[in-house]
Amino acid sequence: MKAVGYRVPGAISRDEALVDIELEKPVAAGRDLLVAVRAVSVNPVDTKVRKGVAPEGDAWKVLGWDAAGVVVAAGEAVEGFEAGDEVYYAGALGRPGTNAEFHLVDERIVAKKPASLGFADAAALPLTAITAWETLFDRLTVKTQVPGATPAIVIIGGAGGVGSIAIQIARAATDLTVIATASRPETVEWCRSLGAHFIADHSKPLAAEIAKLSLDAPPAFVFSTTNTEQHLPAIAELIAPQGRFALIDDPAVVNVNPFKRKSVSTHWEFMFTRSMFQTTDIAAQGKLLAEVARLVDAGAIRTTRTKTLGTINAANLKRAHGLSESGRVVGKIVLEGFGA
Repeated sequence: MKAVGYRVPGAISRDEALVDIELEKPVAAGRDLLVAVRAVSVNPVDTKVRKGVAPEGDAWKVLGWDAAGVVVAAGEAVEGFEAGDEVYYAGALGRPGTNAEFHLVDERIVAKKPASLGFADAAALPLTAITAWETLFDRLTVKTQVPGATPAIVIIGGAGGVGSIAIQIARAATDLTVIATASRPETVEWCRSLGAHFIADHSKPLAAEIAKLSLDAPPAFVFSTTNTEQHLPAIAELIAPQGRFALIDDPAVVNVNPFKRKSVSTHWEFMFTRSMFQTTDIAAQGKLLAEVARLVDAGAIRTTRTKTLGTINAANLKRAHGLSESGRVVGKIVLEGFGA
C-alpha cells in the first residue's frame, strides 16, 4: 500500500523529511478496524513528532492521526462497525499513523463520520474536537459554575484548529459567553463567523482587553491553546477567583504561583492519554465523536477545513507541515485521496 514516512527525524526542509513509500497492508484483529483512508488533516503533533522522534530500527515512521475513511475489515472483537461504514477518528500516538492507504485503529476511539460531510471536511475535525470536548467537559467541567464569576470562557488562539472547534462546541453545547482571542483581521472575522460573542486582541495586554468587555464579573474559565507562557501572567490577572484554567501547548515554564491567591485550578489536556494508557473510559472518545457528528448533522457545528492541499503524498504533506510550523494557519489543512 502507498504511505508517507521517514527514517531520520529533523527539519521539514530536508529532501528525506517525508518520503513516498510502499508498505504491507495491515490485517485487522481483536478490537481493530482496518480503514481505507480517504482524507487526513495535519496537526501540530505531526510536526513535533517528525522533528524529534526516530522510528525503531530501520523501520519507517508513518505520521498522521486525523482521518476519515471507509471500514474494509473488522477484528473478531469489534462491535458496532462493519465493512462499508464511513468513519472518522484521531488515532493513537503510539501506533502507525494515517498517512497510508490503509490504517488500523481501535474501534473504541472511532465514530461514524457526519453524514452531511464529505471525507475531507470530516477529516478536519476529530483530533481538535476531542481536545476541545475533553477540555471543556472533562477538565474544566464548564457545566459546574464558578461562584460569583461570569459564566464565560476565554479561548486563547481562537482561529487555530483547536480554538476553531472549541468556539463552536462551547456555543452548541453550553450557555457560556465565548470570548475568543485573535489579532489579525482574517482571524478576527473567522472567530466571529464561528460564533464567538466577543473577540479580544491577544497581541495587546490581554487582561486589559478582557476588562474592556465590561463583564459583570471576571470570566470563570480560560482555555489556552497557544503561547501560554507569554499569556500566563495576564491569565492569572483576568480569571475569576476559584476559576479553572486549561492548556494544551508545551510551555517551557508553567509558573502557577500567581494562581494561588485566587485558588485557580490548572488542567492539562492531552487527547492521546486515553488511548496511550488504555484507560477504562477509552470508549468516551468514540462516544464524543458520535455526539460531534450529531451536532454537525444538526447544523450546530461546521467543518474547520480551510485548505485542501491535494492528494496524500510526501510533497503535499511537506507543504502542509511547513504551513503548520508557520503558526499562522487558520482552521485546518486537509489532504484527500492518494495519487501523484
